[in-house]
Amino acid sequence: MARETYTEDSIRSLEWREHIRLRPGMYIGRLGDGSNAEDGIYVLLKEVIDNAVDEFIMGHGSTIEIVREGSAFRVRDYGRGIPLGKLEDCAARINTGAKYDSKAFKKSVGLNGIGIKAVNALSDHFYLQSFRDGKTRDLEYTRAQWVRGSSRARSSAEPAGTELTFHPDPEVFGEFAFRDEHVERMLRHYAYLNAGLTLVYNGKEFRSRNGLRDLLAEHLTEAPLYPVIHLRGDDVEIAATHTSQAGEECFSFVNGQHTTQGGTHLNAFREAYVKTVRDFFKRKLDPADIRSGLSAAVSLRIEEPVFESQTKTRLGSTAMSPNGTTVRSFLGAFLSRELEIHLHQHPATAEALLTRIQEAENERKQLKDVQKLARERARKAKIHNRKLRDCRLHYDTRHRHRDQTTLFITEGNSASGTITEARDVDTQAVFSLKGKPLNCYGLNKKIVYENEEFNLLQHALQIEESLDALRYNRVVLATDADVDGMHIRLLMVTFFLQFFPDLIRREHLFILETPLFRVRNKKATRYCYSETEKAAALRECGAGAEITRFKGLGEISPHEMRHFIGKEMRLEQVRVDRGAAIRELLEFYMGKNTPERQQFIIENLRVETDLVAENA
Repeated sequence: MARETYTEDSIRSLEWREHIRLRPGMYIGRLGDGSNAEDGIYVLLKEVIDNAVDEFIMGHGSTIEIVREGSAFRVRDYGRGIPLGKLEDCAARINTGAKYDSKAFKKSVGLNGIGIKAVNALSDHFYLQSFRDGKTRDLEYTRAQWVRGSSRARSSAEPAGTELTFHPDPEVFGEFAFRDEHVERMLRHYAYLNAGLTLVYNGKEFRSRNGLRDLLAEHLTEAPLYPVIHLRGDDVEIAATHTSQAGEECFSFVNGQHTTQGGTHLNAFREAYVKTVRDFFKRKLDPADIRSGLSAAVSLRIEEPVFESQTKTRLGSTAMSPNGTTVRSFLGAFLSRELEIHLHQHPATAEALLTRIQEAENERKQLKDVQKLARERARKAKIHNRKLRDCRLHYDTRHRHRDQTTLFITEGNSASGTITEARDVDTQAVFSLKGKPLNCYGLNKKIVYENEEFNLLQHALQIEESLDALRYNRVVLATDADVDGMHIRLLMVTFFLQFFPDLIRREHLFILETPLFRVRNKKATRYCYSETEKAAALRECGAGAEITRFKGLGEISPHEMRHFIGKEMRLEQVRVDRGAAIRELLEFYMGKNTPERQQFIIENLRVETDLVAENA
């Protein structure tokens, strides 16, 4: 076996733009195609809007205009405008910015001078114009290479501020498309966190009067058991309530940045909330009971925040400011004072809170004996779990490929065998159902432990207590595209909605799309996911092409399956619509066969001939 030589010629230095384009994940996290809210194209947009929001925070400009034309964005703020003599440095000189001096940008998100440069490097078109003191300059780049720009400032009657246009580079991102739902959610969060700020997206305005209270109102999928507790102070805002839903949902923000992975501030909030509630009721209540059904949002503004990555999804800072108090002690003191006052002033809220905690405690105690038996079964199953074919890497590690970890939940041995043979053993695991799972609507969590299949699944996912130790980033329902397969999907979605709704809220549950048809001739093979695609493939391959209808996953060979669970895997994310009431949804679709549901089926039933006619 030949060995590579290691000499001086092996060492090379990359320009900053080359490094960003070669290793984009270091700067924007995942790439993606735009289907997920955390895909890189949204990080580019966020980096641009962050700068505009920072201007607002510093007291300059209360309106930000965002326009999307296709896949290109234009963002115009009305802040002070970038100093005209430093336009090139801000656009294309790494580690250059105004935010190193905390006097200028005391509590900003971006502190390292990289964000806009990353946008420049990862865009095939980048345009920057600054309006300041009645003058203006502009610059244009392609993949961070200068194209044109005014060397001298010229007069302008435009209001002060900055305008930036960018188009993500298809050479980096491949085929992608922005989804308005992800963009609009991002803008709503900016509005909730910045009272007085108006964001206008393609003519649609986003602003908030009630801050985090509005955010909770958007995300609650059940009626709150008591009015939202809304606490505000210097550099902190907290909103919290309880619902009858299982699990815990907490949103956390630092300097307007949505820290989706939490961090020191979220841990400090959870700890302080439990301690304050215990002290108020003068009882040693279990932390899990206090947080069961909790829906909360916490926002902090701190000096020089330290995030664990450039994408800023997890806070690593322990201090509120370089020479100040810690995040832990700050939140502890704030909640101890303000939450206790609120509960004293609102005895009905305190009573409802205690009732919810006691209900969680009673349920936990009822589960204690059955949990003991179930855990013993799960311990034995870990030695040889015939239902789980595990992978080598897991999501609850710091491995760089943790986001790719996937658990396929399949129906029957045939489908699980095909996927098992085709999978990537490093990042893809398979859990096999023996048939249709139990309809668990209306049942309590005891069934999760008594039903062996559900119990083994919860242990495979490692979500018994919370999602903090989730072992797979993507949980994929891989069932046949027939009536039975659809029913199994619905039963599994019901299981997660009923007992582990956080898995769906945090966007971990997906449905695998596999082709319905294979159309091929001697020269080409086309896989089709709909009648429309089949018709197009027939036009391309000719009327004499061979057509195969896949009736189930077991009919797809492992060689072909590799395409459908590999880089070109099509996944449809399971989402709960904003404002949807989970209990009412489950009651309608999974409860007793009511006349209302029968009428719904009659009115919406579509037979195969209808679908063929639509796609003809």
